Amino acid sequence: MMSWHQWRKFWLGSGVTRFKKRSGPWTSLISRCGQLFGIGCLSTLLYPATTVAAEQVSLFYGPFEFSISVSSLERFAREGTVDSELAAYAKHAKPEEIAEFRQILSYRLNLGVVPVSQFLYSSFGEISLRFLGNLIQTEAHQNGFYALRASLILAAADPEGLTLLNVLKKFPTRTMRINSEFALEMVRGFTDLYHQTQQATTLIERQFDAEAKTEPAINPDLAPKLDQPGEWKWTQETLTLDDRRRQRRFVVDLYRPQRPDSVSTLIISPGLWASRSNFAELAQHLASHGFAVVVMDHPGSNRQQLEALLAGRAREVVRTSEFIDRPLDVSYLLDELQRRTQTPVSGQGTLNLQSVGIIGHSFGGYTALALAGATFDLASLRQECESSQINLNVGNISLLLQCSAIGLSPQAVNRLRDPRVQAVVALNPIGSQIFGPQGIGQLQVPVMLVSGSEDAIAPALLEQICPFTWLTTPNQYLVLIQKGSHTYASANTNQNDPFNAPELAGPDPALAYRYLNTMTLAFAKNHLAAAPVSASFLQASYVRSISQPPLPLKLVRSLDEPEVAQAMTQLCPRPTVAQNP
Repeated sequence: MMSWHQWRKFWLGSGVTRFKKRSGPWTSLISRCGQLFGIGCLSTLLYPATTVAAEQVSLFYGPFEFSISVSSLERFAREGTVDSELAAYAKHAKPEEIAEFRQILSYRLNLGVVPVSQFLYSSFGEISLRFLGNLIQTEAHQNGFYALRASLILAAADPEGLTLLNVLKKFPTRTMRINSEFALEMVRGFTDLYHQTQQATTLIERQFDAEAKTEPAINPDLAPKLDQPGEWKWTQETLTLDDRRRQRRFVVDLYRPQRPDSVSTLIISPGLWASRSNFAELAQHLASHGFAVVVMDHPGSNRQQLEALLAGRAREVVRTSEFIDRPLDVSYLLDELQRRTQTPVSGQGTLNLQSVGIIGHSFGGYTALALAGATFDLASLRQECESSQINLNVGNISLLLQCSAIGLSPQAVNRLRDPRVQAVVALNPIGSQIFGPQGIGQLQVPVMLVSGSEDAIAPALLEQICPFTWLTTPNQYLVLIQKGSHTYASANTNQNDPFNAPELAGPDPALAYRYLNTMTLAFAKNHLAAAPVSASFLQASYVRSISQPPLPLKLVRSLDEPEVAQAMTQLCPRPTVAQNP
């Protein structure tokens, strides 16, 4: 979890972490977010030259206000001169912090005009700017939404480029006001989320230890190596599907084991901006163990959508209709596979398409849960998204995506369940606000939620741990990768994908991916295979035998130890259900 010092750097200017040479999922995320989202621009042809520029930056808290001139900051950034005005504040900082602040002021982000301006004018960008506008306000104490966007655009169009100093100089009111009270509320939200996540992790460890004590110990040297390739050879086929009713054309990769009997089928739904290659290694691993695996590619939320946004061909980060279309893609795929595989092929068994499992990551985790029967709570979602109150969700980046769904039709979103989906593995899923306790409680199939304690996109407590307590299905599993992040980097990961680079996968990406191979295979073998294996693979004692540093692995079937259950009730209170209009 990031310290306040790191969060201070985030709000002042992303990308500065390179000076400290720090690593880790939070730091890497901030750096990449800064490159994509931190500052945006348009051509100077679209905006006239500003006639008013900020002369001072003012920090206010209630009736108290402290100011410093932009010229003083500029002199410090260019020459390193600490004048009498700046000295009044510099005396409270360490020398290395002063040097770092100078670098922050001058650090230039090399961002393209079209890509970043596209983001700033998307709904994601506008939500982000409006939120930051509560922190950075105009001289008249108004939300800084428009002033921020104008200053970012003008700074990027200026020959000096996109620096924090230049953004200050281009701010279109004489005073840029920083709302310290709002900043402290934000810090409090982040801090509370961090501490409560730590508490939840400790409780999971306690439950894990209690469950392991009741099970036979397993010798790690004798434990089955489920992360190793299986015995079956497999073939890969790329299929193009054309759903004319929805006017939607998409491509999938089918990995099919060369076995003559009936083959259990798994569907993999990747996350936002991901491609089929992200989980090719997992698909190949499962196919080698006898499962047919189909990796989806959802147009409108895949890598091509990101490329279209950055090239100016798309206006939004993700189409709102993707909340409907993603599950329908899977249902259409199953229909089409049923049609295409009716004729037996020599040496290949038939696909079992009446009882399939779905593995979804992030936005794909939402897709999996919706297909399995989780229902929407649009009224509560709207209430959270339109609330001005700062709570733990201030640290929930995935809420930007979830709030995109508030305009959907209740009739459409609650007809997504496909009865052929009989098991779910949701990897770092999002959807806590979309589904809520009642929606998650509708799931009646086996569910495994996989979480990373250092997930900076879909925070573990909010998006996986609390939703786990809402499950009512008898076969439920929570897998926690301590120090794990949001992504799973494999040999096939494209390092140019902003949220799929290997450094975002935590301290040991290879180990995280081995856990992924192991736990998904154990789950599939137990709940989908024609001849289920021993359930001991899905027990705490087995997980303890394969857990390794620096990513300790935990698995619990419930959080019902008396002290654990009581404490979790405090951490995950059930919100008041909003009334649907």
